[in-house]
Amino acid sequence: MLSAVPVTALDPTDPDAGAVAHYGDPAREQRNLATAAGLVDRSHRGVLAIPGADRLGWLHSLTTQHLTGLAPMTGSELLVLSPHGHVEHHAVLTDDGTATWFDTGDAPGLLGFLERMRFLMRVEPAEVTADWALLSIVGPQTAEALVGLGVGPLLPPDLLPVPEAKFATGSVPSRPTVVYSAAALAGGGWVRRMAYGADLLVPRQTVPEVTDALGLPPAGIWAFEALRVAARRPRAGFETDHRTLPAEVGWTGPAVHLEKGCYRGQETIARVHHLGRPPRKLVLLHLDGITTDELPARHTPVTLDGSDRPVGFVGTAARHYELGTIALAVVKQNLTPDSVLHVGPSTAAIDPDA
Repeated sequence: MLSAVPVTALDPTDPDAGAVAHYGDPAREQRNLATAAGLVDRSHRGVLAIPGADRLGWLHSLTTQHLTGLAPMTGSELLVLSPHGHVEHHAVLTDDGTATWFDTGDAPGLLGFLERMRFLMRVEPAEVTADWALLSIVGPQTAEALVGLGVGPLLPPDLLPVPEAKFATGSVPSRPTVVYSAAALAGGGWVRRMAYGADLLVPRQTVPEVTDALGLPPAGIWAFEALRVAARRPRAGFETDHRTLPAEVGWTGPAVHLEKGCYRGQETIARVHHLGRPPRKLVLLHLDGITTDELPARHTPVTLDGSDRPVGFVGTAARHYELGTIALAVVKQNLTPDSVLHVGPSTAAIDPDA
């Protein structure tokens, strides 16, 4: 059996500190996730549980998503914004009929915000990361893998198209902009269908049992992140900074309902959507002359050829099994695939399909 190699991080607050980096062959693990199916232990990700009769209406009023009519055993995505419309928190959620569950990269910070907003609402938000573990099945054979848990086929994600600017009132349905189907698991917890496969939230003590029942080859966080970068999926804290707008990183579609009533930061969201493009955009970069051990750190500046002035920053860099060294970056809107960029001592180019 291949041995797990823990991620080491100079900064103990690194979001992936303590996760399994790989099981001996990161490239093979990536290929398996891309062409078949594998299991990624993401149990280092924070989990919040929010029971209470007022939970959906309360969350609807605080976040960017339309949640008042969320059906049991479905999920979605949401953002918490600053008063100026900048991203403060991102979470993927599932409601099981009695509680809403968040998995998020900053559970303490998001919990602190929710606690401050409770007032007299019948809600009891709590962090439950110590008791619940998030596992991800990744790959095109996810449906076949779920049979081992006694779960039938789950509907694929239902994503609404982003309406055109200056859309007519009433053109956006009164439902979440993305709906993920979910099902209860016999041993506790649930499974939620995602675009990349499925997420399972299970009691920590049942992780070995669930892993055995699935019988999938394991893959480390390096493989998961490399495929996320190639798919251009942003991650809070990586492809975001203190002034990130949802439209800059592609979160308007899955996480923002454009006609749901007042919430913090809504004016900025509406202004950007109706009046023009955001100042920055998320792009896939191809990096030249960088080895796996030299991958640029989070938020390394991106500069334009001939200038030391930053035109953006790198979020996540990875070694992809087919594409080579790639990175997600947030850069100025006017940059094109013809722009010659630098990330540290290396040159970089924007993917032409961006």
